[in-house]
Amino acid sequence: MADPQRARKLADRIKEIVARRLDKGLRDPRLGFVTITDVRVTGDLQHASIFYTVYGTDEERRDSALALKAATGMLRSEVGRNITARLTPTLEFIADAVPENAKHIEDLLREARERDAETSAVAATADYAGDADPYVKPRDLDADDEFDDRDEDLRA
Repeated sequence: MADPQRARKLADRIKEIVARRLDKGLRDPRLGFVTITDVRVTGDLQHASIFYTVYGTDEERRDSALALKAATGMLRSEVGRNITARLTPTLEFIADAVPENAKHIEDLLREARERDAETSAVAATADYAGDADPYVKPRDLDADDEFDDRDEDLRA
C-alpha cells in the first residue's frame, strides 16, 4: 500500500494531465464538452478512476463516453510519460452523476417551497375546529354557587 498522500498527489497529477490533453483536443469528433471532476487512485497506485461530466444532451453524453473509451490507451500513454511512478495505472472513465443529482435536489427544494407557501396561505385564513383555546381551565365559583363538603375539604 502506498502512502495516502502520495496517492492523492498522483490523482491530482493524473487529473491535470488528462484535462490538459482533453483541452488540446482529441481527433475524435464524438467528444463533446468534457470536464474532469475528480480522479481516485487505488491504494496500490495500479488503477485510476476518472470522473467526468459532459455538457449536452444524452446522445452527446453517450458519444463522449464512447470517445473516451476509445482514447483510453492514448490517454494512459500520455499519463505514463508525465508521471514518475514505476507503473502506469490503468484508467477507467466514469460519468459523474453530480449535476443530475443536484438538479433533482433543486427541483425537490423548489417543490417544498411551493408547498410551504400554499400551506401558509391556507393557514392564514383557517379557523379553529373547536375552541380557540382547547385547554381546560379551573372553574370560577361565584358566591351564588353552592358547593358540598368535599369541595370545602379540597380548598383547605
